[in-house]
Amino acid sequence: MTIYRVRSKLLSICNVISSSSFARFSTSSHIPPLLQRIGFVGLGNMGARMANNLIKAGYDVAVHDVNPNAMKLFSDRGILTKESPFEVTEASDVVITMLPSPKHVRFSSIQVLDVYEGPNGLLQGGKQSRPWLFIDSSTIDPQTSRKVSEAVSDCSMEDKKVSMLDAPVSGGVMAAETATLTFMVGGSEEAYLAAKTLFLSMGKNTVYCGPTGTGSAAKICNNLAMGVSMLGVSEAFVLGQSLGIPADTLTKIINSSSARCWSSDSYNPVPGVMEGVPASRKYDGGFSSKLMAKDLKLAAASAQESGLKCPLTQQAETIFTELCDDGHAMKDFSCVFRHYYSGKDEL
Repeated sequence: MTIYRVRSKLLSICNVISSSSFARFSTSSHIPPLLQRIGFVGLGNMGARMANNLIKAGYDVAVHDVNPNAMKLFSDRGILTKESPFEVTEASDVVITMLPSPKHVRFSSIQVLDVYEGPNGLLQGGKQSRPWLFIDSSTIDPQTSRKVSEAVSDCSMEDKKVSMLDAPVSGGVMAAETATLTFMVGGSEEAYLAAKTLFLSMGKNTVYCGPTGTGSAAKICNNLAMGVSMLGVSEAFVLGQSLGIPADTLTKIINSSSARCWSSDSYNPVPGVMEGVPASRKYDGGFSSKLMAKDLKLAAASAQESGLKCPLTQQAETIFTELCDDGHAMKDFSCVFRHYYSGKDEL
């Protein structure tokens, strides 16, 4: 059977499974052979939870992280751990990377390039690399996604095509924990369809965005809108407080009016208005100001490269960078209400 017929058969199997009620809760008996062994590189707040959901779904998972403590949490449970990204490829049919921006690196794009192309990187095996698919769920710029994808494609052989998908996520740590993430996917549509059941083991929504780099582009556009909307909502609440309108009252008005948005009805930044959000726990957890500043830098750089005027992007980047410089980098980005605008708690 030719490789084309093998992959076509795999696609038809995946499409049947992804439409069934077992898509998110499959066991190993439901997993096609070329999706069984999954490598996972990057076990941070998001990655560790995503890998856990793959394990729960019945996949054979091998993991790697530069943090030995993160690795130990998996090895103590009997999960296969590897000492380098390249060693992960030797045990995997598909490799997923989920890399945050480390303290000494401005953009996670640099770390992604190192994990894929650096010493002991995922692609060091060249054309002998075992995986047929690489999936990068890091938030990076589209240009880097395309560069890495080209390097991955160079590992293809006559009888084995190697593909890459850029598949960043939305939903945060809570959604990673509960397997309710949304994946924004760029790359080959054929590879996307083949891997859809894999995504649905870690999330509830997948959106195919188009060619390589469009998943990364969708993510930075989404986070740009999220950052700007949080600033707008925070400004409105601070102004409301100064004009004598309680934040709880203004929340009810906004959420039943045209200004309603995620920052007001699901992630309210005013302490005392909503339970279960970072504002209710001194802005601990959630999506850090550091990551928001990083994503806005990516958006600003992409806008500049495209020759676009994006003044709100630039202003939002400045505000969140200042927030980080003032010592709030690890606090949730909604802390901008308190630490930039000097907003008050709802009593």
